[in-house]
Amino acid sequence: MGTGLLGVRLSAVEANHFLSSYYPDTSYGGKRLYDDMIEQAVTAERLGYRGVTLPEHHLINVLLMPSPLQMAVKLACETDHLELVTSVAVLPLHDMRIFAGEVIQADILTEGRLVLGVGRGAFAYEMARLGAPIEESKARFDESLDVLIALLTEEEVSWDGEYYRFDPITVMPRPMTQPMPKLMVAVMNPPGIAACTKRGFDIQTTPLAGKPELFKAQIAAHKDAKAEMGDAGRQRRIMMSRVVYCTESEAETREMVQRAHDYYGRFDNVFTGPGIVSHGDVAQLPRDQTIEELEANLVICQADEMVDRLAGYAAAGIDELILSSNLGQPQGEHLEAMERFASGVLPHLQRIAAAA
Repeated sequence: MGTGLLGVRLSAVEANHFLSSYYPDTSYGGKRLYDDMIEQAVTAERLGYRGVTLPEHHLINVLLMPSPLQMAVKLACETDHLELVTSVAVLPLHDMRIFAGEVIQADILTEGRLVLGVGRGAFAYEMARLGAPIEESKARFDESLDVLIALLTEEEVSWDGEYYRFDPITVMPRPMTQPMPKLMVAVMNPPGIAACTKRGFDIQTTPLAGKPELFKAQIAAHKDAKAEMGDAGRQRRIMMSRVVYCTESEAETREMVQRAHDYYGRFDNVFTGPGIVSHGDVAQLPRDQTIEELEANLVICQADEMVDRLAGYAAAGIDELILSSNLGQPQGEHLEAMERFASGVLPHLQRIAAAA
């Protein structure tokens, strides 16, 4: 039982591959990095994934992708039906009067496959250096989102706010997808998830490396908000991002957990840490969390164990699982892990979700 690509929630949980462009060895080069991502997207479509998600980050070698809209257009040329989701476009870094036109252009060039995921930004290092301090990001995001929606859905828009003041303008051309390209909002705290759902937005969220109680609260907030909305909430969906990597052996599990621990040493540096970066290379810092604690909060394991560990997500009612699995491993190993997940895990999760 299902619907069209951009329609209501299917009865079974679907898979989305996060094109997380992380390369600890900066000599690897941008050409190889983006070629790898394109190959992963083509593989995801072949394996039956619903879509891919595209981050936006600048100036660093963690999650590096300066223009997810450009990548979405490129991937539309390389695939046939894959949903192309930004995860996320960081609105405080953009001028909405320009960005709205770029979104419309990408909507047209992807032939309506673009899903615009938006957020406020996460890394203080890049936000400060690009003139949008993280301390102002919530207020900037809230106003930017309102301006963007107005520009996408209305003509002769004028504005008089805290961050935007302008006389009437009409962004041209007008969107192909009406009333505007599909929009998702990234939010982590359960009250925020509920509020955004009630505004009619689809949700992207993650517990990061948090405990299971957090993801359950996130999903419950979305489901409760949908229930309050009645028929208006039936089509709203929630995507949850997790570090998920299906290994072939216990030895590979140990290797990938170590890679994840190294990755988070860099991630934490620019997320909650001091932002120590040299020539674009984020320094790997010691972590308070032990490698055993980290492993317990990630999903890096063989297929049978993975089915058991992800069963709770499927039963809880997530619509789509975003698999974040690029931890610096060789491309060939990454593609093999995608194959293992698609054949040995995803069918079981779909049966669990359908029965829930």
